This record gives sequence, structure tokens and C-alpha cells, in this order.
Amino acid sequence: MKHLRIGGYGPGIVTIGGGLTRVAAPSFLAAHPSLPVLYAVSELEPGRVSAFQAGEDLAPLDERPSEGDSPCHVAVDPTGALLAVANYGDGTAALFRLDARGAFEGEPIVLRHAGSGPHPERQEGPHAHQSVFHDDVLHVSDLGTDEIRRYDHDGTPLEPIRMAPGTGPRHFAFSGSRLYVAGELDGTVTLIDGERRTVAPATRGETPTSPSHLELAGDLVYVANRGPNTIMVLSAADLSPVAEVPTGGDWPRHFAVDGDRMYVANQESGSVTVFILKDGVPEPPGETYEVESPACVLIM
Repeated sequence: MKHLRIGGYGPGIVTIGGGLTRVAAPSFLAAHPSLPVLYAVSELEPGRVSAFQAGEDLAPLDERPSEGDSPCHVAVDPTGALLAVANYGDGTAALFRLDARGAFEGEPIVLRHAGSGPHPERQEGPHAHQSVFHDDVLHVSDLGTDEIRRYDHDGTPLEPIRMAPGTGPRHFAFSGSRLYVAGELDGTVTLIDGERRTVAPATRGETPTSPSHLELAGDLVYVANRGPNTIMVLSAADLSPVAEVPTGGDWPRHFAVDGDRMYVANQESGSVTVFILKDGVPEPPGETYEVESPACVLIM
């Protein structure tokens, strides 16, 4: 049975239809690919990363320092052997080995970085924002240096993917060799396909946008727009606009797609809105969950 788990800046992880698991500032959640284990980062200085046995309720399994400040993302590689944390505050990322139970094993590898970007207030130094395992490489978006950093699984740095100055790459997703990147600072979505790059605005409106989460489903790209408070739907082929839909709340920080449903975490209005996807376009059925300062939704 699937459960909807919600993390954020409230008192802990909320399980819809269940209870509250108290943990400090669990701003991002991830599921183990084969075990009933949930991971959460605590966006603190210094940060923490926790593992829970996931059933009707969450039971503590393990906890470690995140090896940096203000972690805002956590991901597990497809084999379930490695976990990566992106520490936004100091720009580091950390690689943890996982044992057969899904608990942390041994000492982590800390991936440090340097650099800056043209935005004086937001790009004074590195700010790791998301970590994604793809084709046996760890990719880390760095909002502060306009790069998608790349590492082998042993932490060896590889040539980064460089974005246009001032992009502020936040969340991103792969479809085969294609890479889709949400630019938090310039309000764009970039499609990188080999040497070809296509850039499209993340909103059709005039309200300035700060894109947050980006996700692919089928032949569509979805991106959440904070400011306009919309979900933009784009064609995955060429980023042509398909639709733009209000989220029914304020400051959509994250969303998740599960079959024909989309769950959107509206951080500033304290709500998670549920949409039915009709031909890929979100249509609100009117269902809303009230959750204090939600920042991430996970279906597992």
C-alpha cells in the first residue's frame, strides 16, 4: 500500500492517513529503491540525514551528520548501495554507503567545490541543490556556480556541465541522454541534447518566477513556478508550451507525479493540493491537505 509522506519546515514528516514522525526540518525525502526505508535531510546548520523503516508509521533506523550545512536534497542510487546529500549552505555534497538494511555504513565521501556566479546575492559561492544518479555518475546541480557537477561513485570529479551564467540551476531530470534543467535565478527551463541547447521560459505570465522542482512524465516536462504559483507543462521534445495551471496555493516548492495524480506542496500557504492529470495536464479535483510549511512530497 502506498502512503503520501510530506516533509518540510514544520514539526516533522506527515503521513497522510497516519501520524507525525518528529524530526527537525525534514525539507527533502527519498525512498530506497528496493527496501521499505525512507531517508530525510534536516535542513540545519550543521545538517543531518536520517533513515526510517517505512510502514504504516516511520521507525528510526539510523542518523548521521550530512557533512555540511543546510542540506536540501537526498537521493539513493538505483542499486540501493549509495546515498547522496546536497548541502546548500556550504555547497558540499556527501556520498554515503548503505548496508543491506539500508542503514549508513563506513565513512562518507565529502565532495567540496569552489567558484561563484554573476548574481552577487545568490552566487557568492557554491550552493549544491540536487543530487541525481544517472548512467553510473552522480550529478549535483550547483546554483552558485552555474554548473551541473559530475562525479564517479568513488568521488572522483568529472568534467561538469556548464550552464549559461546566471541560470542558477536548481532541479533537473534526465530522459536518456537528454537533460532538462530548471533555472531558479533566470526563470528558464533548458534542454541539453548533445551539443544542442533549447531554452524556454518557465512561465507564460508576467509575474517574475523562481522555478523550484522539475519532473518528467511521459512526453511532458513539468516545472513548478514560485511567484506565479503555477505548474508549467512543456513538451519534452522541444519545450513548447502545453499548459500552465494554478497550484491552488502559494509558493509551490515541490511536487510528485504518481500515475494520473499530481501532488503539489505549496510551502507558504501550508497546503498540499492534489490534481488529476488529464492527457498530462493537471486538473484540480478540489482535494487539499493542510500541512505546516510543506517542502517535499513522496509517494512510497
